[in-house]
Amino acid sequence: MGREFLDLFQDWADSYDDTVTGKDVEYQAVFEEYESILDEVVSRSKGRVVEFGPGTGNLTKRLLDAGLEVVPFEPSPEMRAIGMQKLGEDVTFRDGDFLDFSLEGRADSIVSSYAFHHLTDEEKGKAFSIYGKLLAQGGKIVFADTIFETDQHYQAAISQAIKKEYYNLAEDLKREYYTTLEVLRELLNQNGFSVRFKQVNTFVWIMEATKQ
Repeated sequence: MGREFLDLFQDWADSYDDTVTGKDVEYQAVFEEYESILDEVVSRSKGRVVEFGPGTGNLTKRLLDAGLEVVPFEPSPEMRAIGMQKLGEDVTFRDGDFLDFSLEGRADSIVSSYAFHHLTDEEKGKAFSIYGKLLAQGGKIVFADTIFETDQHYQAAISQAIKKEYYNLAEDLKREYYTTLEVLRELLNQNGFSVRFKQVNTFVWIMEATKQ
C-alpha cells in the first residue's frame, strides 16, 4: 500500500522541495507548472478535505490558505516532521496512507499530489472502494499524478528517459506503479464515480472523480 517506498522518502525528505522547484534536471518535466498544478487541485476541492501523501505540506498549505478544513495523512515520519515544522500549529499530520487511515466522520473531498502511483492497480481499486463509502453523493477525489494515456506512452517515457541519460527517472518509472487513464476510468466507474482528466504537463494529469 505504498509503504514499501518509505526508505526512499527517508532519503528524499530533506531535498524534496528542491526537486519540485526544478533543481533536479531529471525531474524538471515531471514538476513543470508545479505551483499551478497544486492551485488547480485546490480550486477543484471543497469542504472537509482528506489529503493523502502530503509530503512536506505544499498542497496542504494551499488548501488551508483557501479556508478549507484539511486532514492530512502521511506515512513518512521524515516528511511529517518537515510538514509540521513548515505549517506550525495550523494542522496536524497524521500517520496513515491511502488504504490504512483512521478518520472520524465523512469527507467532502479527497486529494493527493504526486503520490497515488505508490499503489498497485489492485490497491488503487481498493482505495476507490473505500472512498466511495467515505464521500457523500457529489463528493470528489482530486488527484494530480503521473499517468499515461496508454501503456505505449508509458514505455516511450522510459525509453526517452534512458535516451537522455536520466537514469534515476527511468528507474523510478520502472519501479513504481504508474498506470493509464483507461485503467483509472474503469476502476472509478466500478466504484460509482464519474471522472474527467486534464493533462497539465508531459507527465502529470489531474483526475477529478465525482461520487454519483
